Amino acid sequence: MTLTGISFTPTELTAAERALRIQVQEFLAAEWPAGRRPNLGFGGYEPEFSRKLAAQGWVGMAIPAQYGGGGRTAVERFIVAEELLGAGAPVGAHWIADRQSGPVILRFGTEGQRQRFLPAICRGECYFSIGMSEPDSGSDLASVRSAAERADGGWRLRGRKVWTSHAHRNHYVIVLCRTSPAEQDRHEGLSQFIVDLKSPGVEISPLLLLDGGHHFNEVVLDVFVPDDMVLGQVGAGWAQVTSELTFERAGPDRYMSTFPLLRQYLAERAGELSGHVAATVGRLTARLWAIRQLGLSVARSVDAGAAPWVESALVKDLGTLYEQAVTQVLSDLAACEVTRESDSLFESLLAEAVLNAPSFTIRGGTNQILRTIAARGLGIGR
Repeated sequence: MTLTGISFTPTELTAAERALRIQVQEFLAAEWPAGRRPNLGFGGYEPEFSRKLAAQGWVGMAIPAQYGGGGRTAVERFIVAEELLGAGAPVGAHWIADRQSGPVILRFGTEGQRQRFLPAICRGECYFSIGMSEPDSGSDLASVRSAAERADGGWRLRGRKVWTSHAHRNHYVIVLCRTSPAEQDRHEGLSQFIVDLKSPGVEISPLLLLDGGHHFNEVVLDVFVPDDMVLGQVGAGWAQVTSELTFERAGPDRYMSTFPLLRQYLAERAGELSGHVAATVGRLTARLWAIRQLGLSVARSVDAGAAPWVESALVKDLGTLYEQAVTQVLSDLAACEVTRESDSLFESLLAEAVLNAPSFTIRGGTNQILRTIAARGLGIGR
């Protein structure tokens, strides 16, 4: 058994990176002032806010300047994302396009696709959804049943995708499907396609949250996709989607979803911070800082040209467990019945977090899948 190792290198922000953090904080003080209800996670869908961020150069930060991006580092994007999530800003419109769709198009797309999509993404004007999960295929993406067959000038794509965030509002979805039968290795024969969500043959139905909110969707596909919307190489979809999930798993959004809840608890109940309560909140804070340092290390590694897919899986595992822990711990400390209509902003946010907490350890790969990835990366169980 060969142990390949997992590397998290300690890192600190440079003076320029700290200055960027202050710049983002000043922007938020003007554009997302205190008193507005914060969004948990990367919720809140306000295209106007996304365009304002883009005007600052904070959408498509890691995209090269030739495609309209900032040509900046993964660490710089990490800093901006952390501040936006910490403030509960409404970043849902551009988030997926900025976090993963743009980078995956940059890496695997044709030059025509880069010219078509990347500048619009960087302007905060083009929004993407994720077309991976299916009714019977969640974290086990190799079992997807959606399939594409050759047609004149392109492909006929048929299947169903679920948990497709903001598909009813967004412009495009990158769909993972099978283009050749699964034989001995299920990871072979998968491909990715860029699908216009307004195309004939795309049906979008809401999957409502427990509180009635409309965020997720089911997307039923019987749609023609032209050849120029194949993303990357036909049959190379597994390698591509694995790369894409690295962008999804290690960012601040995997431990910051409930940070506005923790901050509001401190704002409203600072007088209760003594003895056991103070120690409990202190442990939550220390845990947050540790996970943040791991995520920052992954970002540094990406900037150094590495592909830290195992480390990303571990950060996501730790981060989403932390998000659930914040909800549970603060619920126990509050010791009250809460509703979203509560006069207390903390109690209202707590009610929202309780409803959404089950999803934290599922999205982007279940914890069991992530631990399997880590074990394989260490050479365990081969």
